[in-house]
Amino acid sequence: MAMSWDRFKARCYSDQASGLCLDYSLMDYPDDYFKRMLPAIEKAFGDMEALEKGAIANPDENRMVGHYWLRAPELAPEESIQNAVKDALEAIETFAEEIHSGSIEGGSGRFRNVLIIGIGGSALGPQFVEQALGHPSRDKLRLFFFDNTDPDGMDRTLELLKNELAHTMVVVISKSGGTAETRNGMLEANEAYRKAGLSFPKHAVAVTGTDSKLDRIARDEGWLRRFPMWDWVGGRTSELASVGLLPAALQGIDIRRLLSGAAHMDTLTREKDPKANPAILLALMWFHAGNGRGDKAMVLLPYKDRLQLFSRYLQQLVMESLGKEFDLDGNTVNQGLSVYGNKGSTDQHAYIQQLREGPNNFSVTFIEVLRDREGESMEVEPGITSGDYLQGFHLGTRRALYEKGRESLTLTIPEITPDTVGMLIALYERAVGFYASLVNINAYHQPGVEAGKKAATAVLDLKKRLLKALASADSPQTVEELARDLGQEKDCETLFKLLEHLSTNPERRVIKKEGPDAFSAVYYRNTKN
Repeated sequence: MAMSWDRFKARCYSDQASGLCLDYSLMDYPDDYFKRMLPAIEKAFGDMEALEKGAIANPDENRMVGHYWLRAPELAPEESIQNAVKDALEAIETFAEEIHSGSIEGGSGRFRNVLIIGIGGSALGPQFVEQALGHPSRDKLRLFFFDNTDPDGMDRTLELLKNELAHTMVVVISKSGGTAETRNGMLEANEAYRKAGLSFPKHAVAVTGTDSKLDRIARDEGWLRRFPMWDWVGGRTSELASVGLLPAALQGIDIRRLLSGAAHMDTLTREKDPKANPAILLALMWFHAGNGRGDKAMVLLPYKDRLQLFSRYLQQLVMESLGKEFDLDGNTVNQGLSVYGNKGSTDQHAYIQQLREGPNNFSVTFIEVLRDREGESMEVEPGITSGDYLQGFHLGTRRALYEKGRESLTLTIPEITPDTVGMLIALYERAVGFYASLVNINAYHQPGVEAGKKAATAVLDLKKRLLKALASADSPQTVEELARDLGQEKDCETLFKLLEHLSTNPERRVIKKEGPDAFSAVYYRNTKN
């Protein structure tokens, strides 16, 4: 079907109040698609209404899912929840103001930096918002992140904070307080402060569940503050809870505008006419593109540097929510929707070649931002600015892909502000919920994540046993010999990997003596030093 003005007008959602537009005119769904999908659409609206009213959405943990109450606490089904949301917001704003004014200081003066320690939603959301809305010359505090348990990554971040730890607050984010990656980051940071002769508690803030392991540590050690995480807010939908609002407020972002933008989007996406509801439109286009099975990936291409991390943020929100083995009836469905992305016009010099001429296994979502910059733009050639080039590459790529039968959506916002960022977060949160209803899965649990954690724990337990075996051995041993001693004959591969890691890190004191091939080496532990 050819591009046309009439087609565009018929298939472009526009909210004049915010300037947001969703162009789905280059999605080639059949003319009767909305009619055929109407029963599923009505079910999705019903499911969402029940969710917002407090239905148990995660039977695995017997909990509600109420991230929508974060920007409209009056909708929460219990007064205690309403008050908790309001109190947390006021506490965050008060604390940020006390930090900015200098009435609360660290061990050696005013804070200039914040080190955020978290993983998954506890890092991806704050990182996305920090990059989208940050202004280095105007930010009240600079944000840094430990978002993994990679020692070298933590060392690199600490190097950036060299001689600044005395003026750096540490915000540790973990609902349970037992998340291994976050716990490790906290211990590494604590050690860095100790080596610098500083008191870690005088610089530390916790965002965690009431009476969690982390909450008890922060209380007993006398940390600066503790802010709440609630069991009805999942990590991937927590950016507008304390998880994301505290870092944003410390940075100097107007968090009330983030929330108001999200609240405005929530209002738009409660509309029952599917063609007047941008979230159900997104979900329906995903369903069409992937045949309701996720057969095609979602390629996200924001034509704005500030939105580069949005694809990473959406990877967790979409893939953790929708990647499920079973549907709500217990059938094996292996549902999911893969997300990847770059940014325009970098994509022009990266993988657009394959998108246009390679396998047609994706649909594209372009994100267009109309305002180029805060000030005026110079002309790089007569009548043309750098921003004109950016738009030209976007529109040209969109057309070039469609000429090859590649479908795309374009989401347009007027500029990057706290309001529009809040709107983007809320739009995709609801679209994910709608899509989950369309394909009959639970978007609010993650058994695969828990399975991975259990497997990792088993590996670490094996490593501890391996170290004891090496220390007590009379002579160097091969992988096979150690496997027999440990009763792990069927898992020599894991033992080999553990031994290679141990022997490459000198402080572990595991020595490797090479054999005739890579798998004949012998290992022993040096217990003399």
